[in-house]
Amino acid sequence: MPAWTGTAPVLTPTAAVGLAVIMALAIGTHVRRRESSAVVVNLVLLASAVFVAWGRFGPHSY
Repeated sequence: MPAWTGTAPVLTPTAAVGLAVIMALAIGTHVRRRESSAVVVNLVLLASAVFVAWGRFGPHSY
């Protein structure tokens, strides 16, 4: 929402980076507990968060 409304647009990539860190830590936890089905979900969420962060912090960001 911050990027759409123009109110503090830096919050969007910052939140995406935070979510990416959380998902990376969740992958480690699920691997340690041998929960392979949950790792796939975390990888998808991690990839989407990294994509958003890269797009918003990248050279063509708003």
